[in-house]
Amino acid sequence: MARSLGEIVARFGGELTGDAGRVVTGLATLEAATPEQLSFLAHPKYRGQLAQTRAGAVILAPAEAAACPCAAIVVAQPYLYYARVSQWLAATPAPAPGIHPSAVVESAVPASVSIGAQCWIGPDVELGAHVVVGAQCRIGAGAAVGEGSLLHPGVTIYHGCRIGQRAIIHSGAVIGADGFGLAREADGAWVKIAQTGRVVIGADVEIGANTTIDRGALDDTVIEDGVKLDNQIQVGHNTKIGAHSAIAGCVGIAGSARIGARCTIGGAGMILGHLTIAADVNVSAGTLVGKSIGAPGQYTGSVPFMAHDEWLKNFARLRHLDAQADKIRTLERRIAQLEQLLEKNS
Repeated sequence: MARSLGEIVARFGGELTGDAGRVVTGLATLEAATPEQLSFLAHPKYRGQLAQTRAGAVILAPAEAAACPCAAIVVAQPYLYYARVSQWLAATPAPAPGIHPSAVVESAVPASVSIGAQCWIGPDVELGAHVVVGAQCRIGAGAAVGEGSLLHPGVTIYHGCRIGQRAIIHSGAVIGADGFGLAREADGAWVKIAQTGRVVIGADVEIGANTTIDRGALDDTVIEDGVKLDNQIQVGHNTKIGAHSAIAGCVGIAGSARIGARCTIGGAGMILGHLTIAADVNVSAGTLVGKSIGAPGQYTGSVPFMAHDEWLKNFARLRHLDAQADKIRTLERRIAQLEQLLEKNS
């Protein structure tokens, strides 16, 4: 979508230096941008690329404006500004409203809704205005999807689940499958526990491809407003994720975990069940959270990888740390006694 710099600044604010009539057709990095593209400088390590950029204009902070060789949009938060502009420039026309002839729709839907090929919409489903349901999506009985939401092809929403307004759910996501609830017989056999809760998702939530969110066993699994989930995340039953938290790919969250608002969890992090994580906690990639976190801050528990034989040798010693600590304390006491004896005899 082609837009002039003047149009961009009129919509998003900022201070423009340069020709307001210059038109840009997209975004690119400082290194790769052409004169028809808009770029941005959000991290000091890319400052050296600014002088050589061929971009038509650059989004940058006030401290960088004097060094910019082309038109600039000067703002306090360049990366946030870039994010907003990227959505506008990348916007594509919504699919035309209507129901594809191959879709099976068992509920009344608003005329503004678009339902793609080979979809199944079960009975008593509520679709808000302007919802887009991509090809081969499945929405179970009694589910609801809020106004303006987008379901990419191949999304499955189980019965009774609730999706808020303006959700974006990517292909392969499964919302509302049974949680992993089992009881054990005396002989070791497993007995399934019926999962009778729902998944309730707030407004402006994005769910990545092949992410799964299990329904609650009794209470609901809850994803609050503004949460962003990456691809291939597992959210266990009865979990609650607080508003505006962001979770990277391959994270596993066991059942009944409580994650506060505005938290971040790095890729492949693991959260054990029945734990509580306070608001504004940042968990580093690969960290195993094995106990509750009661205060905001950055938490890390990863171990650098090494050759397997070396790993076995080093980590075998971990089992003896308590005994070694006791030996060290004993040696410290004996050294102190010897020092006192020497001092007395000197």
